[in-house]
Amino acid sequence: MTPSDPTTAPPPAPAPAGPPLTGLRVLDLATLFAGPLAATLLGDFGAEVVKVEHPRKPDPSRGHGPSKDGVGLWWKVLGRNKRTITLDLSRPGGRDTLLRLAGTADVVIENFRPGTLEKWDLGWPELSAVNPRLVLARVTGFGQFGPYAHRPGFGTLAEAMSGFAAITGEPDAPPTLPPFGLADSIAGLATAYAVMTALAARDRTGEGQVVDMALIEPILTVLGPQPTWYDQLGHVQPRTGNRSQNNAPRGTYLTADGTWVAVSTSAQSVAERVMHLVGRPELIDEPWFATGADRARHADVLDEAVGGWIARHTRTDVLAAFEKAEAAVAPVQDVRDVMADPQYQALGTITTVDDPELGPLRMQNVLFRLSGTPGAIRWAGRPHGADTEEVLTELGLAPAELAALRAEGAL
Repeated sequence: MTPSDPTTAPPPAPAPAGPPLTGLRVLDLATLFAGPLAATLLGDFGAEVVKVEHPRKPDPSRGHGPSKDGVGLWWKVLGRNKRTITLDLSRPGGRDTLLRLAGTADVVIENFRPGTLEKWDLGWPELSAVNPRLVLARVTGFGQFGPYAHRPGFGTLAEAMSGFAAITGEPDAPPTLPPFGLADSIAGLATAYAVMTALAARDRTGEGQVVDMALIEPILTVLGPQPTWYDQLGHVQPRTGNRSQNNAPRGTYLTADGTWVAVSTSAQSVAERVMHLVGRPELIDEPWFATGADRARHADVLDEAVGGWIARHTRTDVLAAFEKAEAAVAPVQDVRDVMADPQYQALGTITTVDDPELGPLRMQNVLFRLSGTPGAIRWAGRPHGADTEEVLTELGLAPAELAALRAEGAL
């Protein structure tokens, strides 16, 4: 055989795989913030997301928080990888157009109060009739049924009701709510997972289904075994500030140069290394040092030892000493520190997106890395209704139909 013999040539390299959700079509009808975040996460990994907004009432996230040159910056993140159209679903033409869009979609995500879609004749019977393979994700404060179902629901209420606020804050201070959309964000992650689970079921059954996501539930899940503790022991977790009932030392400590670091000793070996590091190895021999719960009951002694040592050293020296000792520590960083942090830089956690309105802008990258079919941010949030004509023309609407929808006020 000669080297040119095709039987000896290496096989051709496989074509590069596209993003894993390429070909998946999502209609994002939701606002503020869990539903739209779920759609964002799907779009980051290749799904075609069409954001449907009211013609005269854009998604409020466009106006939340700081803006630049009149352009909301939160929307640039939440609206990334989405084409934006306007459609008034309460008008006959808007309803009919939405049904036509649903007929081409795999997923619809909405967060209207229960009964709203039904009022417009856009409930599950109508949507599944035009597309039996559709997955309808319904994200509300309290779920689709129950005594609270028709109440207005927001993440703040979920943070209060779930038990999160009750255990957050100092023991002698009021319950503390997070200064950002914690419950909404957790529910957004959960909704994306629920949608993918429903799509996996569709692959087996050929049929779509409804996802009922209540904001009050995912945050309760991430709070851990509190219901089981209460059920079996009557135990109600109290507020402990930065301390833990499960281990010590644990908390934030002030360095000599006026900055803060966080220390964790969830592992017994780490707790012992910290005591050697701060010059208090004799505490390891105390009978109560043998378990995390017992150490937590002696947190005053341990905090004095650790906090006193840290207070005599700069943050740079503290971090270096802990790293050398293989003990767990991290600086308490604000966003300025995050943007410059070498680990985040190595991971590519913050990426730059070129935006036609604002130019280069930085934001969080996609949520995780896939070795073979990575996600990507293709564009930042688009202007309100920027893609209406393009999307509806692709759907097959003629110019006369578009004109009629505009005349009706549906676009």
